[in-house]
Amino acid sequence: MRIPLRPEQLDAVLGRAESEGMSHLEFLRALINEQANARRERSLAQRIRAAGFAQNKTLADFDWQFNAEVIDRVRIETLAGGEFIGRRQNLVWVGQSGVGKSHLIQAIGLRACVLGYRVRYETSASVLQDLTAALADQTLPRLLRYYAKFDLVVLDEFGFDRVERLESPQAASLLYKLINVRGERSTALVTNIDFEKWGEYLGDPPLAMAFLDRIVDGATILKINGKSYRAHRAEQASAGKRPKK
Repeated sequence: MRIPLRPEQLDAVLGRAESEGMSHLEFLRALINEQANARRERSLAQRIRAAGFAQNKTLADFDWQFNAEVIDRVRIETLAGGEFIGRRQNLVWVGQSGVGKSHLIQAIGLRACVLGYRVRYETSASVLQDLTAALADQTLPRLLRYYAKFDLVVLDEFGFDRVERLESPQAASLLYKLINVRGERSTALVTNIDFEKWGEYLGDPPLAMAFLDRIVDGATILKINGKSYRAHRAEQASAGKRPKK
């Protein structure tokens, strides 16, 4: 049957079959289930590695009490169910730095991996660097096909640092090509700049508007206007206190 099975694994299943009085069918089911579970675990580990998360963040270790008045936990946990990916909708998340957007989007991405989706996490700086290099060495079509294969691509820290745009004069064009080639697949964009400032950030207002229209069309849009948790931790540290969990 070409089932990859080590001798000790077979002995363990045989021992169970004997002690539990399994029928031949039950023995076969136990044998196959063990291998199926192992294969699922290997596939999950591979998807998580391929996603390239900056950190393995989960919803369970997020501080829901801080900024509780502006962060809709139920809505975020619903997004973590992956329905928006199944519907091939985009997600646009706007909010100032330090409110937990990166933590939450990586937790949603990790959950998507568990659900069987192919995910890729990037910062806008890293993806612009890759796209610009690919444009220079004429491998851009191949790189765009690479990004097109994922069920969910996360672009984090969009607008976080203007240097990323200054180093890529064609940023607006390249990002538009990326969103366009992904077609009906989901893209999550996490940013700290409001929509009306995208043109200024990208340096090409008309193309920025085309990019904005493309990504927000039918998208789920979240806005968080809360306190910076990083600033809160810094204040606690300077006061000699540990931030509450």
